Order: sequence, then structure tokens, then C-alpha cells
Amino acid sequence: KEKTCKPSSEVPLTEVVEPLDLEDFLQNHPLDAEPGPLRDLMEFPADDLEVVLEARECRTTEPGIPEEEKLDARVRDAVEIYTEDWVIVQRKYQFLSSSYSPNTSERQRERQKGLTRQVFELEERMGSEDLDDLKHCSASLDDTPRGSWASNIFDLKNSAADSLLPSLLERTAPDEIDRRNEELRRQNRPRDLLALYPAPDEDEAVERCSIPEPPKEHFGQRILVKCLSLKFEIEIEPIFGILALYDIREKKKISENFYFDLNSEHMKGLLRAHVAHPAISTLARSAIFSITYPSPDIFLVIKLEKVLQQGDIGECCEPYMVMKESDAVKNKEKLEKLRHTAEQFCSRLGRYRMPFAWTAVHLANIISSAGSMDRDSSDSESERKSTWNEKKRKTFERASIGDDACSFSNFRPATLTVTNFFKQEGDRLSDENLYKFLADMRKPSSVLRRLRPVTAQLKIDISPAPENPHFCLSPELLHVKPYPDPRGRPIKEILEFPAREVYAPFTSYRNLLYIYPHNLNFSSRQGSVRNIAIKVQYMAGEDPSQALPVIFGKSSCSEFSREAYTAVVYHSKCPEFYEEFKVQLPANVTENHHLLFTFYHVSCQPRPSTPLETPVGYTWIPLLQHSRLRTGPFCLPVSVDRPPPSYSVLTTEVALPGMRWVDGHKSVFSVELTAVSSVHPQDPHLDKFFTLVHVLEEASFPFRLKDVILSENKVEAELKSSVGALRLASPEPLVAFSHHVLDKLIHLIAGWVGVLLIHKSLDGAQDQRGHNQLLAAYIHYAFRLPGPEPGPMGVPPPPPVQCAALSRAPAQPSSLHLSRSKSISSSNPDLASSPCSPDEEVTRILACKAMDRGPNRASSYLEGSSSLPATSQPRPTGRKLLHEELALQWVVSGSAVREAVLQHAWFFFQLMVKSMALHLVLSKRLDTPRKLRFPGRFMDDISALVNSVGLEVTAHSHKDSELSERLNTSLAFFLSDLLSLVDRGFVFSLIRAYYKQVANRLQSSPNPNGLITLRMDFTRILCSHEHYVTLNLPCSPISPPASPSPSVSSSPELDPKVISMFELSGSFRQQHFLAGLLLTELALILEPEAEGVFFLHKKAISAVHTLLCSHDADARYAEPEVKARVAQLYLPLLTLVLDTLPQLHDFSESGGQRSRLASMPDVDVDIDGGSTISPSVAMAIAGSPLPPGPRPSIPQGPPPPPRTASPLAADTSRTLLICALWVLKNAEPGLLQHWTSDLGPGQLARLLDLLHLCTSCFEYKGKKAFERINSLTFKKSLDMKARLEEAILGTIGARQEMVRRSRERSPFGNQENVRWRKNVTHWKQTSDRVDKTKEEMEHEALVDGNLATEANLIVLDTLEVIVQTVILSEAKEGLLGSVLKVLLHSLGCTQSALFLQHGLATQRALVSKFPELLFEEDTELCADLCLRLLRHCSSRVTTIRTHASASLYLLMRQNYEIGNNFARVKMQVTMSLSSLVGTTQNFNEEHLRRSLKTILTYTEEDLELRDSTFAEQVQDLMFNLHMILTDTVKMKEHQEDPEMLIDLMYRIARGYQGSPDLRLTWLQNMAGKHAERGNHAEAAQCFVHAAALVAEYLALLEDSRHLPVGCVTFQSISSNVLEESAISDDILSPDEEGICSGKHFTELGLVGLLEQAATSFTMGGLYEAVNEVYKILIPILEAHRDYKKLAMVHGKLQEAFTKIIHQPQEVWGRFEWAGVVGWNAVDLRTFHLLSHFVSPFRALVGR
Repeated sequence: KEKTCKPSSEVPLTEVVEPLDLEDFLQNHPLDAEPGPLRDLMEFPADDLEVVLEARECRTTEPGIPEEEKLDARVRDAVEIYTEDWVIVQRKYQFLSSSYSPNTSERQRERQKGLTRQVFELEERMGSEDLDDLKHCSASLDDTPRGSWASNIFDLKNSAADSLLPSLLERTAPDEIDRRNEELRRQNRPRDLLALYPAPDEDEAVERCSIPEPPKEHFGQRILVKCLSLKFEIEIEPIFGILALYDIREKKKISENFYFDLNSEHMKGLLRAHVAHPAISTLARSAIFSITYPSPDIFLVIKLEKVLQQGDIGECCEPYMVMKESDAVKNKEKLEKLRHTAEQFCSRLGRYRMPFAWTAVHLANIISSAGSMDRDSSDSESERKSTWNEKKRKTFERASIGDDACSFSNFRPATLTVTNFFKQEGDRLSDENLYKFLADMRKPSSVLRRLRPVTAQLKIDISPAPENPHFCLSPELLHVKPYPDPRGRPIKEILEFPAREVYAPFTSYRNLLYIYPHNLNFSSRQGSVRNIAIKVQYMAGEDPSQALPVIFGKSSCSEFSREAYTAVVYHSKCPEFYEEFKVQLPANVTENHHLLFTFYHVSCQPRPSTPLETPVGYTWIPLLQHSRLRTGPFCLPVSVDRPPPSYSVLTTEVALPGMRWVDGHKSVFSVELTAVSSVHPQDPHLDKFFTLVHVLEEASFPFRLKDVILSENKVEAELKSSVGALRLASPEPLVAFSHHVLDKLIHLIAGWVGVLLIHKSLDGAQDQRGHNQLLAAYIHYAFRLPGPEPGPMGVPPPPPVQCAALSRAPAQPSSLHLSRSKSISSSNPDLASSPCSPDEEVTRILACKAMDRGPNRASSYLEGSSSLPATSQPRPTGRKLLHEELALQWVVSGSAVREAVLQHAWFFFQLMVKSMALHLVLSKRLDTPRKLRFPGRFMDDISALVNSVGLEVTAHSHKDSELSERLNTSLAFFLSDLLSLVDRGFVFSLIRAYYKQVANRLQSSPNPNGLITLRMDFTRILCSHEHYVTLNLPCSPISPPASPSPSVSSSPELDPKVISMFELSGSFRQQHFLAGLLLTELALILEPEAEGVFFLHKKAISAVHTLLCSHDADARYAEPEVKARVAQLYLPLLTLVLDTLPQLHDFSESGGQRSRLASMPDVDVDIDGGSTISPSVAMAIAGSPLPPGPRPSIPQGPPPPPRTASPLAADTSRTLLICALWVLKNAEPGLLQHWTSDLGPGQLARLLDLLHLCTSCFEYKGKKAFERINSLTFKKSLDMKARLEEAILGTIGARQEMVRRSRERSPFGNQENVRWRKNVTHWKQTSDRVDKTKEEMEHEALVDGNLATEANLIVLDTLEVIVQTVILSEAKEGLLGSVLKVLLHSLGCTQSALFLQHGLATQRALVSKFPELLFEEDTELCADLCLRLLRHCSSRVTTIRTHASASLYLLMRQNYEIGNNFARVKMQVTMSLSSLVGTTQNFNEEHLRRSLKTILTYTEEDLELRDSTFAEQVQDLMFNLHMILTDTVKMKEHQEDPEMLIDLMYRIARGYQGSPDLRLTWLQNMAGKHAERGNHAEAAQCFVHAAALVAEYLALLEDSRHLPVGCVTFQSISSNVLEESAISDDILSPDEEGICSGKHFTELGLVGLLEQAATSFTMGGLYEAVNEVYKILIPILEAHRDYKKLAMVHGKLQEAFTKIIHQPQEVWGRFEWAGVVGWNAVDLRTFHLLSHFVSPFRALVGR
């Protein structure tokens, strides 16, 4: 094959050329274009990079941060972290990159809106006028002489004509016609070709990125519980409710308490003396619960309390159990007494509560039976709607649904009436007992059910919580947006205590403490201590007035109180408690802050001398110890005496002198403290780390840490150990405080410790690239540079400014000072330490002070980067910047640390990139030349780092492919980011170094394809950069600007630079560096010699396709001149595709021998041995040329390159072809002309072959085809891949091993360990769905119609370009013939009216310029063209008929002008019409009649030739054609009567006795009809007649001994053959132009007909006749020495004779049949033919 991809330079494709120094190049070649889109292509925009301060979204109307002026350092940090704006570094145009704006199917659909529907004849319905015409065809033709009926009924002259084409008859210069045609072709073309093609496959999209979601407060699935009413049988006193969720499997309370009060105003009035005006926040009756881990084991527990009264719980419940509402009259006195007693207790003991009753609702039951429950329709619709935002919670839902398949996010709302309550038991109030009860409730034979219940009616409504409920209060009682009116009754958000760990960072200030008293043992306490209540106070000091109002109120009370009491268990010295006290911790918790518990005996009976409450004990918990908040379970001793002064700083374990303790200082009171705080980590390791960092920041030495006094010089060692100990921290708090930890670690430049731990905890929460979303969000939003930023060189830093003065969106804020705290180094000058061993780097403190680490450079990493710019400047002393220090430490780190860092390299790369970008913006260096933006030593570090990581990628590619993949991706994204920040030539050199590393490794790698896959992914990511086009220098002076329409003839000396633009030459790859890499990768993979890369084909082609799609969708490249520049980057793709042509799937083969004419029946046929013969075969035998398919003719000119077994699958080939068409569509026509004029004849022929293939590939399939292939679309490509793999696995050795490995490791094999797969993921493309709706299929057909039209118009444009260049070629004639063949092929495919309009215009122009093509050269072309034109003349679509009629008229006129007659066209048109009407099922003659009338009209309008014989000849021809039409009318009427149909065809064939070509055609049509019905013997006789006809003609031409002497030779087969001898010299003049010009009037044609006859006789069982046919055939084959065919013939004869011997009876039976059936059913003529064989066979049987 002609190899056209040879690079012109010395650098082979397997090596990477030295890239240009981009910065120098741009500096030395100033931009000369006018400002506008073209100018924008040449350089990055000035506003490319910007830092945006984005206000942090706050859920509540007020931020809820403490208002104290002086805050503790820890609180101050927390407030800052939770309130400061996000600092986002934005690449302004990044959204245009394919990484962030993928071309998905949905986006394609958006771009496809507004497409016009193309008109296809295939789908045009038959109109009413057509039906009327058919009705006229019912007259009888039995005895009508030919033509008389037609002339009477259908007077052609009186028929209607179609409109004429204006200016068709004018004499116009060819150039003007071409210009006009081109102008018309350019109108209303779709701008983006690839918007019409299916979106690229998401499987290959390694470059896909997404901006992480900003950190948000975590919520699980949320349910809304509304308490509607609570009603008892008797109403005597106020009852208070408590709701909470419990998970009995985890044995954990999973929500805080919700307190509600459903009492009537009268009942509430009983307590007015004890309750001040209740706060509106305590009047809530609805609560929103969050459930992170839904489970069928969750219960909603409802507890009821009442005011304390005399008597135990059982006594107090008794009235509720025995009294009924229906007995109210009967029990009136009792009720009055009970009410009176209740009023007394309420007035005296109103502040105390006692346990009353409880019940539980099993949530899983509610959800499963919600549909059948009682529904309350009074609720507002807005609260009933379930608009759950599942996306935010998908991680947690996935975790839980896998567990229990239980979801609380989408059930139907249910209103539930709870009727049975269980009375509380004083000795069973603990949570442990509650879990037992709940477990028991689930059993069918529950013990609880046997107990007598407290009857009541509690109505609650349970529904999924709305997305943004109104009037909602946060757990801190802040108003959650939207909060329309502060007077509305609120809904409370209930804080969740998740059943298991939740890994989410804190995003808002929260500082809550929960107190849970468990039990008390006063059994040994002397005195009257029975009704025990505990008063809880949060004390800021020891004075009673220092109790802080921080305890949240319950229901119908004040919002906060200074004290709270537990419920009282009557007459119990060892009570259990179930209370939960919620406390808002003050911002500054000091050493004096403590919880004070005071124990009281409450006197239930009023006695004159007895006080209401008597203090009987005291205990306390200091809240801070060693600066840590104390939480957890406590067992405390209780003091009998009031605590002495200064007690608050001591714990109760300390035996204070002179104090009396209950039970001798033993622990008698059990209580638990739990904090939910975003200020206090409650992890010892985190606490110690933060404490030491704050000590350093504030330089508060000496400092006491537990029992150790830390001086300034000891802090470093402690801090080192605390950083190391972070790995021991519990994962949940570590993640919750990750922003704090990372901020502090970044100050210390020891970042990886926290990162590795956080990553380890969160394996499940990663995106498809393996990036942890929480860490990614931290970098994107929260990370900012530590310490003050310097200005430009030598300029002091800018003064701090208020946030209000900040510009929020410009590229370079005028001053952006983001200092948060003092730099460590400036606060402690002595922190710098001498470098320690590399393995200790992870724990070493890296102050931001200068450290000259020059001698420790890892020089070994620099060996591979000799080509990189080396700098020898010493490291200056001065403050280090984060990115500089990170790069340095990474390069010099020891092996253990480096291994750990490699696992999460992406994090450190992104950290460096953001640090660099912030540094550039804040120090106003963006206007600095790129080479001067960063110091040389830092660039050296980057170079060493990239080389080091590159080596790791190649080293791990075999043993740990997953790590290698991740590293490779991270490195590619890092380099892509650097292209926006640093010297781009430097980055190109790093890319080249990486390529070299891969190339070196490829030679020795056991898995080379794995490495190639990595390299392709690497290239694809780099090419997804938003300024990819600019990086390739599309407008540089290296490429000569081609004029819009250069005259090829005026430049015989072609510019070698232009030619090199179409090859992967050294200059091309150097100038267009990234495009060169991509296309080189494709070229290497498509090499036919390349083994085992079948799965890489799709990958490489998909990369190019994705890029072209992004160019099409990019508004920057919308202008045609700009897109032409972009297309220049892909010109070598054309040469590549030409070289790959033999490997592409052959779309023309898919139809077998099927005709491309839309109306032909879709039948695939085997010519040699098929059971039926399709009309297309009949046409072929009749002398009508066919669309591509095997032709029994000797090829003319050089044969096309042989097609190998297609290594490229159909879908891959199709994508490659659409990419080639994209280049042809968008490239500058002038450049294409330059290129085509440089191609040799062989290469031009290959280009035409490519265009031919494109036409077949993108042929419109029709709506029905879409329905048919609906279910096969996706299966096909998978099957193809499997078949290819199996084929290769059938071999042995390295290839087999490679496939096995690729299945394991590549995303193309078994796919078990792949991150995501299209065919198992929920984002599977819609094109793979099988169940498409009718609308979707309609839309697909619409798009496919537009794609077919546009693809064919591009082919047409390219043919025009080729014609303009071919004129100068030596092989002009052959090439023009090939051009016309491609054009005819496109006209023969299923095309839209729009394309046919332009295609026929081009055909007219081509024939007018080169008439000799048709009239002097190849008869086949003329025949083919006539058939196509006639077919379109009979189209249902008016536009198509109009243009086809015009073309046919001009064809006749041009033929006439050459030789004063147009015999050839006349003959071919007549033959074509005969073939057309004889073989087409749904042919409508009225349409053709209109076209014939239109042609007659042209002759009348044609003033030039009106008086010549031309007009007369045309008229004769039209009438003749009209007569053929009328013959077929009768045939149409008898479509359902095959015998009559055959008889008519026989009559028509006889009518063409004087026209051998037409007679032959009709004989073939008859053969076809017989074969369709399985009458093979009759079909054979037709073939014998046809062969006899040809033999007569050949005998007239020459006398050859091996040929039959005429039809006489065939008498032994049938005496009727003598009919053909009627053709005598006076009728037939073989020399007359156009007569007997079909390909069957040759020796080869005769051989074909005889073979057909023999085959049909064999199939008909007439084996004796087979022998007679072969007697005539064998001498011809012997004369040609065709031994192959002779062998086949003798083989078939042997079979025939064998069958005659073995099956005589069967053979004879075939003839008996004709006599039995009777004359009516059998064509008499056919039977007459058969009768000649009866005698010999009778004789045979007699023997």
C-alpha cells in the first residue's frame, strides 16, 4: 500500500520531537490578526485566572456564632473557619473543556433542537392523487394492440408537468455553475457535524472532572413527625410528651428528645404560677428527624409525663385505666375529686414531673403499610409532598440500603392513631430496660400486650420531610431559611446521634452538651430521702447567681433556663432516670465552669413545718481538665454538705477536708455527658495537637500541658510527637475537624499525615477518579495561603483591607489580603532545625522560615530530565511558600514517606496548584512573563518531582496497575493545570520526558498494552485543556496561510510546507505539539502490523472524537475561519484514514448484493445457489449496472487496495469516518486543493474509495430500521469485542497472555476491578437503552436523516475539490470516472430530497464539463446514470422529480450535441425503464409520466434546438417510454396473478424482438419472477433464451470456433429457442452506437447466463438439461483455459448424472405434475418448453 504517513523529518513516530519553546515563540512572533475570535486563538485570554471570594452559604437567618468580644484561640479559629468566605481559584474558561462540559447524550439532544426534518422518499406516504391514478388503470388490455389504449386514456401531451428549473437552458460558464452550486450547497447547513452523531462513549472519558460540592452540613434521610392531638378517656390534668428515635439493633438512642405539649388552654392554665410566658420556640408540635442509617430496627418512642403527685406511678395511672369517657356522668363525683386533687398538686408541685406512660411506633411498619392507613386530608399539600433531595445523601443511602433495603425518603405520608400506652415502672426507666421492651414488642406473643394498657388517642402524622420547610428551627433554635414570619408555630429540627460513624466535616458553629443522669443509690443515706429530684445547673463560678441560662427549655416554657429538674420516682431511694438535658456551651469554657447537681427530697404532702424541697446532697463535674472538655460516663460520690469555696476546679474524687460524703465517698450517682461540638474535638490526640499549635501561635510560654511544664525549647519535640500521634486519632472526629487539622498542618508543611488518615477512613466516599470528595472540597473552597502574601519582587505586602472593599469577581483583585494568623516562623525565630533523616520527614516540623536544603537534593531524579531548563541559582534564604516547600519536601523525602504520598498524589498536586495560583494572583505576578513567575529552583523541584512520579507510573504499571492508573491520571492533571500557570514550553518538555520514560519501559515491559493505555489516558487528559487549540499554535507563521480559493493551475510548484501539514511530519508535530502526540498515538495504534491492540482502537479514536465534539460545541470556534484553523490541527487524520482504509469495516458489504434503490425489496441473495433470485440480480443480468457488490466483469484501471479481515469494528470505523468528514467539512478548501493536487493517482483513488465508504456508512436507514435494531445496538459492540478476544485467545504464547492480562487489568476486558463500567452503572447512556419510546425513535430518525444528508453533502463538497485538482492529473479520465462512480453511488443510496437536489446539480455540472466520460468512454457509467435518473424521475417527491427530469433532459441534449443523435442515451434510458418498471413493486407510473411530460416541456422551451431533429427524437423517445409504462399498467393489475403476470412479461419481451438489449432485460425479469415462485425449470428456460440471444449477437460479430454458432446450438435444450433467430442483419446493426452495449453481450456475459441456466436446471431437477447446457459452456471455458471453472463444471455434471441414476422416479414425477395440474394453472408456453424433455426421460425410466 502507498504509505502516506511517513514523516518528512528524521524523527520516527515512536519518538517525541523536541517541542517549541512556546513563550519565546510567541514573544518573537507578535500577533498580527485583528482583535476578534481569530486573535483569541493565538494566546490565552488576559482574564484566564481569577480568585473569587464566594460567600459561604448559611442555612440559618443569623450565623449563630458567639458574640463575646474576647474569644479563646480555639473558638476564634472555629468561628473563622465556619464563617470566612470560600476562596476559589477559577480558570474562567475551564467550563469549555471536555473535562467539565462533557458531550453527553442529554447535551447532544439540546443541540439537536430545531433540526429541520429531511424529506426521504422512503418515508413519503402515497398521496390521494396517486390512489386516483391507480383506479384509472382497470380497463381491460386483453386484445388491445400495443399503444392504442395508452394513447387514448393517457394522452401524454395532456398530462401535468412538474415545474421547470429556471436558467437550466441558459449557456453558463462552468466556473459560474460551480460557484452557484457551491453557494446553494452552503445554505442552511448545520454548523456542527458532530452534534448529529451519537455522543462519545463515557467509558473512555478519563479526563472527566467535576467541581466538588461545597462542604455542607450532613443530614440523613429526613422524616417529619407532626403531633396532632392527645386525648385520654378522662381529662383531669396536663400531660407532657417526649419523642425520640431508638435503634434497637445498635442499642442506641439516635436522636435528641423532642418535647411537645398538646394540652388544652384550661389545662395549661393550671401551671401558670410556675411557668412564665412560654417562648414561641417551645410551642412546636412538629419535628424533623434525620436518619443517616435507615434500618428496620428503628422505633419512635413516645414517653408521657405528668405533674408530680402523691402516690406511685401505678396508683396515678389507675383512673386512666378504669374510667371511660362514656361513663362520665356516672363517675362525675369521682372526676370532680380527681380534678380538684390535680389542681392542688399543679399549684404546689407544678415544677416537678413524674414518669407516666410510654409507647413506641415501629417505623418500618409505617412505611410498608402507609398506603392503607387512615389518611388525614386536612394537612396542607405542601407538607405532604415528598421532594427529597436524594443526590446529597446518596453516599449514606447507598451504605444503608445495602444493609437493610429500608428507606425513609419516599414513602406515602401516613396519619397514625396510637391507642395503647404502657404505664412506666419506677424501677425500669433506664434505656437498657427500654431496649428489652422494644425487642419484646416485635415478637408476636409480646409480654407487653398482656398488660392492661392506659387507653388514649395520640394522633401523629409521619411523612418524608419537605426539602425546604418553612418555620423551621435548627437544634440551636436558630431560624432556618426560609422563615417567613417569626410569629408562626415552629417546626424543630431534631439533632441526630447517628447509629454509626458519619464522616463529614463540620461546616457551622455548634457547641452543645447533653447531660444524661442514669441512676442514684441513696440506700445508705440517712433521713427522709425518698422523692428525689435532681436539679442541674451550669455554673460559671461558685456563687449561686453564676448559674448561666444555657439549659434549653422543654415545652411551653422559657427558651433557656438556669436550672432543670429530673422527674421524680415516688418513694424510691434508688431512682433511675431517663432525662436528657441539653445545654448550649458558652464560647469560652474556663477552669471554673462546672455542672452542679443538687439532690432534693420533695415533700409531696403539704405539712406546715416541712419545706417543699430539702437539699440532701451535692456533686459536680468540672468541665475543663488540661484545657480539654470532659465528656463521657461519670460515677460520682455525693456530698452531704454544700461544697466549700474553690471546689469548682477540683474533681469530686479529691477528698476535701471536713466534708461529709454519702456512703463514705463511694460513687453513688451515675451520669453521662455527651458533647456535639464543632469547637471541642473530644479526641485526646487532636486536642493535644490543637493545644500545642495554639501555644506556638500565641507564644504563651511557659505552658502547662497536663503535668508537664513546657518551655519554648521543649515545644518542638512535643509538637513533633503530636503530629505523629494524629494517626492514632479516631477517624470520625479527625474527619469532622479535617479543615482545622489541614489548615494547621499546612502551616507546618507536614500535610500528608492527616490526608492519609482521612483518605483511609473514607474509602467509600470517593469519585470515579479515586479522589476523596471531602479533601477535594477542602482544597477547592477552604484552602488559602498561610501567612501574609508578598507583593511583586521587592514590593512590601499590601496592607490588610476590609472584606467589603474586596472585588469579588475580577481576575486580579486590587488587594486581597488573606492572612489568618501569624506565621509560625515569625513568632518563633528559633524553630528552624537542622535537616533530619528523610524517613523522619513526616514528623519533622517545617517552619516557614528559610532553610537552605541545597545539599539534600535528590539528584538521581534529575538524570531523566537533562532536556529540562536547569538553573544553578542558589536557594535564597527567606520565607518559604507552601508550593515551594511541598515540592522540595516531596523530592527529598525518604522511601516510606514517598510511598505513602504516592497513594494520594492528587491531593498534593492540587494543593500545589492552588497555592501557585493564589500566589500569582495575590502577589500580582499574572502580568509577569511566564518564565519569570516562579524561581528556577522551584522549577527544578517540579521537574524532579514529575520525573520521579513518571518513573513510579511505569514501574507500577505491571505489579500494581490501579496505583499506576491513579498516579498517571494525577500527573496528567497536574501538568494540565501547570499549563495555565507556568512556562508552557517547560511543561511540554516535562511531557516529552514522560513519553521517553514510557518508551524506554515499553521495550522491556511484560504488558506493553497496559503502558500504551496509560500513555493514551495521559495524552487525552492533556488534550482536554480548555486552551488546547491555543497551545497547538494553530495560527503560527509556520503554516502558510492558504488563500480562500487558490488557483491550483497557477502553482505547479507545490509548497512543501502545505504538504507537511497533512502528514505527521517533524515540523507538524513540533508546532502542533499536543495534537501531534494525539495523532501519533492514533497512527501507531492503527498500524496494520501492530499486534494485540484491538481494544486500543476504540480508545484512540474515541479520544479524537471527544476533542472534535468539544470543538464543535465551543462557542469560541463557531466562526468558519476560526474552525478552519482548528481543523488544520487534524489534517494528518485524513492521511491516516486513507492508510487505514483496508482495515475499516466495509459498510457496502452489509447489504450483500442488495440494490441500494430504496424501493427494491430487501432480499439477500446467493447468485450461485440461492433459492430465489432478487430483482437486483435480474437487473444485473439485464445489463443494468449495480451499486458496489461483486460484478462478474474484468476490473478497469488499478484495483482498489484489498480489504483485509476488518480489525476495526463497525462502530469504531464509523466514528473514525465521521472524524475524517469533520476535517473535510471544516478544513479550508484551498488547503484541501493543495493536498489533493499533491496526491498520486493511487492515493486519489483511495480517497475516492474513502468517500464511497462514507456514503455507504452514513446512508439513512429509515424509521423502521431504528425500531428493528433497537434491542441490538449495545449487544453488537460487546459481541464484536468478545469475538475478537476469542479469536486471539485461540492462539498461544504472548498474544494469549496479553489478552488474559488485558481482561484483568484494562477497562476493556473482564472489568471486574474497574472503577466504573457503562453497562452496570446508573449513568449508562440512553442510547444503550432497549425500551425507547416512539418519540425517542422519531427523534433518532430525524437526527439520522440530518446526519446522512450532511455527511453526503460533505462527500459532494470533497468531490468538487477533487474534480478541480484532477483536471491537471495525467490519469484524468480514470479518476473522473471514479469520481462519477462515487457520485452515482451516492445518488443510488437512500437520500434526502435536499441532497439529491445538490447531487443532481453536481452531476449536471460534471457531465457538462466532461461529456466524454459518458459518451466516449464507459458504457456502464451511462447505463448506471440513466437508471439512477429514471428512478428519481418516478419519485413521489416533487423536488426530486424536478431535478431528475432536468438532469435527464440535459444528458440527452449533451449526447445529441456531440454527434447529432443520442442513440446511446436513448438505448440506456429505454433499458433502464424496462428494468425499473419490471422489477419494482410499488412503482407509480403517474410520477414518471409527470417527469416525461416535464422533459417534453423542456424541448418546447429550448429555443436553440427547437428546430433541429433533437426535439423530434426526444418526443419519439418519450412516447416510446410512455408505451412501456402502459405495458406495465396491465402487469400491475395482475400482480396477484403470477401466471397472468408471466404471460404479460412474455408478450412484452416478444414486443422487443427488434431491441435485443430490452428483450434480454425482459427475459431476465421473467426469470426473476419464476425464481421467486420456485419455478426453477421455467427460470432456466428464460436463461437459455437469453443465452441464445447473446450467442446470435456474438456470431454476427465474429466467427469463433469455441462459441455457439447462434441459437441453433441450443435446439437440443428447447426447440423454442429458434425464436431468437428472428434477429437478422436488417434489424440489428451491431456497430450502431448504443445497440447491444450491455455487459452481457460479451463472452463473459454468455458464460454467466449459461451458468445461471445450469444452476436453475439443477434446482428444478432437470439434470439431463444440465448436461446439454454444459456441452455449450465447456468449449468456451477450454478456449480460455479456465481450469478452475472446468473442474467445477465437471463436478456438477457428475452430481447431475449420479442423481439421474439414483432418482429416476422422482425425476419423472416432475413432468407428470404438469399434466395433472391442468392447463389453467400452468403457462402454456412454459409447458410447451417442458414437453420436449418427456420422451428422453420416459426412455430413461423404461431402462
